[in-house]
Amino acid sequence: MTTDARTLAARLAARDDDDLARLFAARGVHDNPHWRDFFDAAEGLLDASSVAVALAGVPRDLAAELATASETGEPVPGEAAARLASLALVDEAGHPYAVVGAAMRGRHITAPAASVPAPASPEGTARAAERAFTTIAALAETLIACLHAPLARIGTGLVGAVDRRRLVELAIVSDPAEVDGLVLLAQTAGLLRVSARSWLVTEAGARWLREPTAARWVEVAGGLRDALPDGLRTADGGWIDPAEWTDAYPLDDGWPERAERLRMSARLIGLLADDGSEPPWAVPVRTGEEPDPASLQALLPSEVERVYLQNDLTAIAPGPLAPALDVRLRTMAVRESHAQASTYRFTADSIAGALTEGESSESMRAFLTELSLTGLPQPLEYLIERTGERHGLVRVGTDAVSGRTRITSDDTGVLEMLAVDQALRPLGLLRESGGLLSRAPRDAVYWSLADARYPVVAVDHGDRPEALHRYRLAPSETDGAREHDPHVTLVATLRAGQGTDADSAWLGRELDAAVRTKSIVAVVVALPDGSNREFTLEATGLGGGRLRGRDKGADVERTLPVSSIVSVRTVA
Repeated sequence: MTTDARTLAARLAARDDDDLARLFAARGVHDNPHWRDFFDAAEGLLDASSVAVALAGVPRDLAAELATASETGEPVPGEAAARLASLALVDEAGHPYAVVGAAMRGRHITAPAASVPAPASPEGTARAAERAFTTIAALAETLIACLHAPLARIGTGLVGAVDRRRLVELAIVSDPAEVDGLVLLAQTAGLLRVSARSWLVTEAGARWLREPTAARWVEVAGGLRDALPDGLRTADGGWIDPAEWTDAYPLDDGWPERAERLRMSARLIGLLADDGSEPPWAVPVRTGEEPDPASLQALLPSEVERVYLQNDLTAIAPGPLAPALDVRLRTMAVRESHAQASTYRFTADSIAGALTEGESSESMRAFLTELSLTGLPQPLEYLIERTGERHGLVRVGTDAVSGRTRITSDDTGVLEMLAVDQALRPLGLLRESGGLLSRAPRDAVYWSLADARYPVVAVDHGDRPEALHRYRLAPSETDGAREHDPHVTLVATLRAGQGTDADSAWLGRELDAAVRTKSIVAVVVALPDGSNREFTLEATGLGGGRLRGRDKGADVERTLPVSSIVSVRTVA
């Protein structure tokens, strides 16, 4: 075990738990059952493969300082030394650990140049604004699709091929490759979160869907900036010139591809023009200020708040419908076109779906009357009334006695149909006491009946109608999540194995290593008269508190009490 490992072990033991957890997270250490104490941790962090992984995450400015120090032998200066020490790559004085210096020696890395993007031309600015508007709309459509059917996340962290095709078929994207850019934007803005290998909409995402376009853009643009890695960020909270992003992590072979994905996301949201120049609304974002959508909003299509309701059961919005109105209208009508002048169609199923989501015939009539520029057409009013009268003909609740799911209806003929419907056989419906019983959960029975086009309503224990939502949101991040953080468990293990005498622990590890490798060591022993004597031994055994070895000078076997050993060093 090297002196560097001993030095690092002491420094690790002196750090607080939160600092250690941050270090292990930054170094990609999630859990290691073989680490019993800080000496193990130090050896692991100074392993060549672990150091290579750590260096891949070192930004260009630090990499340049580290390369210079490794060549000259001079320490890394000032703030750079503190940042590298936090990653366990240099010692307290700023000198790279030996394995780090060996990995950096011969690399020629220059510090990043300070530059700013060129201002975008009027044509480039207009195209960037159009792309931002299109992206926000596609992102909203992606979230709505995800509410109804979560997007599958494969092992690479990307969206599965089936869901890519689904979004293309829904005309949300034209190219399956665009999906990853949209999901990255949604994730950085906190609109989507991974749960059980699926992308789910968060509560923030559900709220975002009802915000105006400008507010949507602010949230996504700010989220992208805040999620950028440190190597792309500036001290004032902004980002460096995107032209420099490719070189931000010179020790990471996979970085250029990731940098291009981030640049693509910035172009999608209108923060970069096609030629890499900068639209005016991107300047505050780059310089660390709050995103200001005023100059962008001046180039966006005006949102409308009224639609034309027609006798053919369609609604036509003469421009982009205000998001909050669009979201509510789509609970009761199917959106048929995604152009700026959108078309929506009302059907018996779409009206029934709105009733299921908690609307009533009265609330729909009031909403549509206020929304319409042409009044409420008679065919649509009739459709709402007829669907509302049938809705709730079948009621699904929980039987108070048995606890099973109970289906009831005032129409016995409907119950007979349910009992013999082959599509409902998996529910195991049994006739009992004027209704039907099932062992399946209430919600599962409800959605099975709704999918089979029965006019069903869920009821609570008081037989009152209860709105059910098919979609599920991502679970919220709780404060208690830290208790399950593997870094917390690892830190606790290292603390427990620390012991009270670090010097003795270090000596024991040196002696153990010498025996395992049959090394020749110089051992200094404290004698009873208070003097010290050095023995040169070929270490052969360690046990019972004693070191055994062959004395190379006297050519005899010696047994030395470990408690009397003052120091040990390997003899070349």
